Amino acid sequence: MPRPLGELEDAVMTRVWKWNRPVTVREVLEDLQQERSIAYTTVMTVLDNLHQKGWVRREAEGRAYRYEAVSTRAAYAAALMNDAWSQSDNPAAALVAFFGMMSEEQRQALRDAVRIVQGPEETREAPEARQQEAAEAGQQEAVEAGQEENPGSAGGAAGR
Repeated sequence: MPRPLGELEDAVMTRVWKWNRPVTVREVLEDLQQERSIAYTTVMTVLDNLHQKGWVRREAEGRAYRYEAVSTRAAYAAALMNDAWSQSDNPAAALVAFFGMMSEEQRQALRDAVRIVQGPEETREAPEARQQEAAEAGQQEAVEAGQEENPGSAGGAAGR
């Protein structure tokens, strides 16, 4: 995965993703100027850098370019989460701790996403009992990991 976007790169990409169409430097500049003082050449350089890094593609239009996102913000966020999770020495504990930080709405979105990925029940490869067993094992590991980090806490990472 490419490195995470910097603050200005993210501000520019936010607009490209939000508008979901090819954009010009001028359009991005005018929108950014509502929040901060920024030069045309700065926005042009950022978009050129994003093109060099593979975040946007561009097409010439006269003497300028129109830039378009190569992937979605959701794909970017997923890649960041996957990268962070893959660096954990205890992925199950990391997931339990992450789930503990989520709001109820986020947990419901997660449940919906899991249902979409798993597909209809009759096509699932792992029976419900094995999935439940795996989830409980991951939760127990997270509780133990949380207690090692915070011996005085009653619930550790899973108690959030």
